[in-house]
Amino acid sequence: MASYIARRLFILIPILFIVSILIFGMSRMVPGDPALIMAGGHQTSPEVLDNIREKYHLNKPIVEQYAIWLKNVASGDLGESYKMKQSVTNMIIERLPLTLQLIVMSMIITLLIAIPLGILSAIKKNTWMDHLSTMFAFVGVSSPVFFTGILLVLLFSYHLDWLPAFGAGDGFVENLVHLLLPSLALSFNMIALNSRITRSGMIEVMNTNYIQTAVAKGMPRNVIILKHALRNALVPLVTVTGIQIGVLIVGTVLVEYTFGLGGLGSLIINGVQTSDYPVVQGTMLFMVVAFLLINLLVDVLYAVIDPRIRYK
Repeated sequence: MASYIARRLFILIPILFIVSILIFGMSRMVPGDPALIMAGGHQTSPEVLDNIREKYHLNKPIVEQYAIWLKNVASGDLGESYKMKQSVTNMIIERLPLTLQLIVMSMIITLLIAIPLGILSAIKKNTWMDHLSTMFAFVGVSSPVFFTGILLVLLFSYHLDWLPAFGAGDGFVENLVHLLLPSLALSFNMIALNSRITRSGMIEVMNTNYIQTAVAKGMPRNVIILKHALRNALVPLVTVTGIQIGVLIVGTVLVEYTFGLGGLGSLIINGVQTSDYPVVQGTMLFMVVAFLLINLLVDVLYAVIDPRIRYK
């Protein structure tokens, strides 16, 4: 297992190199002149703009700019924000807890709803409950996260006035209340997909010989479903969940903007709007690294869930 993890970590190096080129190139496609934005307007003299470009290496060829940035990143320096004049690393650390809370809450809501719903659909196959679950899954998969977020705001904040629509709140409890709607918006699509995957996995496992043998021996149905069938049905669910965490990282950008949250998603959007290259590049690179490491963790979890899986 240790050698497998070491190989996977080594493979991440060329992947991150290619990703860094893409991130750097795409950030330069954002319209606007960073020097002009830093100077504060169109009335700035050309000399001042030239000094700003020279200070931040914006007057150098793009390949040389990339080499400078890559060298700094390799040493652990993600740069300094053009607008805020703060370390990008510190800005990420400051906003990361809110984004993590949003992602964790979304995953908890997803698993608490999707797994029981998938199990019930499999047990009650081809009944009204299964058909209702299928309709819910169809609507959920078809609904983009920003559309779901707007509907939730209209229903629970505007009409019912049950939950706050914007901001993160102060204190742990208030923070959880404010993050409930954004978490529901993020998890809605995943609940639909994961419930169907759980259903398919459960139906497949319930038809295997060892489950039929357990039924023939008179083993309690709850034990068969929860202890024997569910564990094997979770393997494909873990695969999809690992990928969905990456989707969540991307989804937070839209959700945080929709609900006025100050996490990493808002940081990227603000960076794009102000042509703040270091913020955009550093935050996106951080998210990519997090996604790759999460996928590695998911692969390791396979062996924990299914003892038949072994890595060399």
